Amino acid sequence: MLDTNKLWLEPLQLSDNRLGADQLVSWRQQGYAFVDGLIPTSLIERAESDALAFFPKPQTSGAKHFNTFGSGQNFVFPSSSSAVNELTMAPELLIAVSALLGESLADLRLSQSDLWPKYGDGSITKREDWTEQRMHCDYPNHTLLHPPQWDNPEAVEIIIYLSDSEECGGATALVPREGPNDPAYTWPIFNMPGVQDRPYINSRVEAESYLAEYYPNIADFRAANLYPRERVARYRRGSVLFYRHDTWHRGRPVNDGTCRIVQNLTFKKADSEWLNVLHPGWCWSMYGKHQTMERWIAQASVEQRALLGFPKPGHSYWSFETVAAVEGRYGAFDIDMSPYRQALDA
Repeated sequence: MLDTNKLWLEPLQLSDNRLGADQLVSWRQQGYAFVDGLIPTSLIERAESDALAFFPKPQTSGAKHFNTFGSGQNFVFPSSSSAVNELTMAPELLIAVSALLGESLADLRLSQSDLWPKYGDGSITKREDWTEQRMHCDYPNHTLLHPPQWDNPEAVEIIIYLSDSEECGGATALVPREGPNDPAYTWPIFNMPGVQDRPYINSRVEAESYLAEYYPNIADFRAANLYPRERVARYRRGSVLFYRHDTWHRGRPVNDGTCRIVQNLTFKKADSEWLNVLHPGWCWSMYGKHQTMERWIAQASVEQRALLGFPKPGHSYWSFETVAAVEGRYGAFDIDMSPYRQALDA
């Protein structure tokens, strides 16, 4: 009989909106940290409200359009939802990412921010279906390379849950790493579909059937080392799961007739150029008629701008001429370029 006490992971309630030493160690050694109380409840509620107002209700014809990865660019940062934009750059979240990677905010970059619905429709066998995912790591669609060895992580992946698992199901399962000799985390990590010459298959049923037929050694590895050890994150509204590109994990089915909503984010080290932005690019959004991005750039902090690649004060890009030029571009939105000018004076 399955011991459900060993199956579930409960979020740790934070008392001061900051990750503690135990969470930093858990992420660095086991591959995850799972917490409650990091993000203000009011911000979570606003983001959820914006999402529910936009996405179709479960079991309607429009829901099928969104029952895949992403929001169809509708909630990619910067979006029309000020709550989702604030959530992306929430100070509590940025402090946590900085602590996990051991880097200043100016030396980090945002590479993913989108709000995803996931609907329960009972379908788990189609190859591209993500309702019941196969066990996988996320690195193949984030980086041109392979994650470095374990003790030198390049990025933090984040799921912020805007729903409750008791209502929606769809809790994320993961395999905690058990030290440097853990057989599940033998490096390099290739034992999954979508790597080398193996096709990408999302459905657990289809993926494991394919591997059993064509790569039985890999199927045996996964059956012995991954699925029996998975732990399931019993999220609540506002829970935050920090994980990594090399953490084994998978999505589990959402309850029929419900919709689970999460905010997915990735922050990386600035010098990891091989880790790509997952979206069309921040500058592309400046073709929007509402000038959301220009307004955000003007009002953001120096550190927040740097997370998008905007050069920090003192960078070689800046001269008195370039400061004036950028000030001219964003001046109508009241940008304050004094930190960049002061660095030149110094």
